[in-house]
Parts: sequence; C-alpha cells; structure tokens
Amino acid sequence: MPLIKVQTSVSAPEKAEVEAMLLSLSAKLAKHLGKPESYVMTAFEPGIPMTFAGTTDPVCYIEIKSIGSMKPDQTQSMSQDFCQEINQSLGVAKNRIYIEFADSKGAMWGWNGTTFG
Repeated sequence: MPLIKVQTSVSAPEKAEVEAMLLSLSAKLAKHLGKPESYVMTAFEPGIPMTFAGTTDPVCYIEIKSIGSMKPDQTQSMSQDFCQEINQSLGVAKNRIYIEFADSKGAMWGWNGTTFG
C-alpha cells in the first residue's frame, strides 16, 4: 500500500509529462521499499497556493506512506531520489522540497473492503 503524494505550487505540465512522472515515482517507490508496484498509489496536486521560507517561489510537499518501518538509510535514499525527480520534472529547487515519511500500521490502512492488519 505504499503511497506517494506530490503537492506543489507549480502549474501542471502536459498530461503526458505528469503521467510519466507518476509512473517513474511509482516504480522507484516500489523498488526503494521492496514492495510490489501493484500496491503502489501515486497522486499529484498542482497549482496549490503555498509558501516556503516566506516566499511564494515554486515549492513542493511530498508525502510517502507505507505499512511497516522505513529505515533511515531508506528515507535518506528516497529523499535524494525523489528530490532529484521532482527537480527535473517540475523545476522545483531541491531546497524547496519537503518530504514527510510516515509508517502506517496495517490495521490503519484499508483496501478492498478490509485492512492490511
């Protein structure tokens, strides 16, 4: 059930570029976590009014959630990888990207009429 959600102040690129970015993020997240991509969900929310460091310059907030424990070496590697991806795809400077990593308990994540716990 890994999820990666990208919220940004940047306007949406062309649909094909958004889809390519989401497919890339999906494959990378599955690889980083060692989980099947068939469970990975991605979401993209562009054009959100946002500020960071007192300015409205392009900014991005990413949520990464997964059942189980993400280890510090995993989150470090994911931060580097996903900041690079968003910088290349959306043009947001790496120092204007926050990523929140959240471990979820299986019983707190529902799917297909049940939970993973």
